[in-house]
Formats: sequence, C-alpha cells, structure tokens
Amino acid sequence: MEEKNFFVHNLAVVDDNVEIGEGSKIWHFSHVQSGSKIGKKCILGQNVNVGNNVNIGNYVKIQNNVSVYEGVELEDYVFCGPSMVFTNILDPRSKYPQVGAKYYIKTQVKEGASLGANSTIVCGHSIGRFAFVGAGAVVTKDIPDYALVVGNPARIIGWMSEGGERLKFDKDGFATCSRTGIKYQLKDGIVKEVK
Repeated sequence: MEEKNFFVHNLAVVDDNVEIGEGSKIWHFSHVQSGSKIGKKCILGQNVNVGNNVNIGNYVKIQNNVSVYEGVELEDYVFCGPSMVFTNILDPRSKYPQVGAKYYIKTQVKEGASLGANSTIVCGHSIGRFAFVGAGAVVTKDIPDYALVVGNPARIIGWMSEGGERLKFDKDGFATCSRTGIKYQLKDGIVKEVK
C-alpha cells in the first residue's frame, strides 16, 4: 500500500478520484468530492466542503465552514476566511433546479487573494492577484489585482501589496511595501508591480 504524504482527519470524507498534494491537511467534518484536485501544502479547516471537479492550487488556506462549489477555481496562496461564501448559480430556484456543471457560472480567485470572514463572492466574477476582500463584503463584479474592497456591494477603498500591507502611493503614484520591498505603481486605476 502506498504511503500517504498528506493528512486526512479520520472524521473527514474524501471521495474516490481525488488528488491531494504533498503536505496538505484536511480536518474534521470536511468533505472533498470526486474529481477535485488539491495542491500541495494546503490546509482545509473544519467543516470545509470541496465540490466535484474543483481545482485548488498550492499553499491555499480554507478556514472553517467554507464550501468551494463546482465552478470555483482557487489559484496558489489564496486565503478563504471563516464562513465566507461562494455561489455558482445566479438565479437559484428550488422549484426549477439547475443541477450540473452546464448551469454553473465560473468564479476565479487569482494568486494570493484573501477573502475575509463572512464575505460573499457572487459567481461569474474574478478576484485579482493579491486582492483583499474585507470581512462581510459582497462581491458583485470583478475585483482588480491588489484592490482592497469592503461593503455591500464591495467597492475599492485602497490597495494592498503582495505582502498584505496597505499601500500608500506618493504624488507620482509609486509605493513600496515595507514587508517585501516590492515597488508598485498606481496609474489610471490599475496597480502594477514595478520591475
């Protein structure tokens, strides 16, 4: 028998046809459904549900009580705060069920984005690289790279560095993250790393 190089708590359920990367941990009462792929060094907290055919990158942290439904993709280093919510249907009705992947509207959460506790991501949108969605925010449109958004509906109130520090731009539109030393430029409402 092949030795596992990941951890699954004995009270978690992992269906057949699932890939789990080296060093990943899946905790109590979590369920990973068939066809899903979880990268290396991921942590799925208590009571996490990963739907069928979901792709989760490397070094992703999913806190307690989060369901990652089919149609949602999480790139590397994404953080999902406790009890945050994804959707995959825009107009759900119990009387007129829409079951199966052909009905699901895709959501992409790009590298390094953080989704705060109790935030809601309405399907069909992308969350940009290293964006930061505040606790309780409701995302109803695409969020650009490095944006800090709060509220319902979520609106941009600032910009965050890759290292998670709020950026303060000078009069010429430049800022440096003190944690990482990475420099950024804000121009025409878009933040980019300065190489």
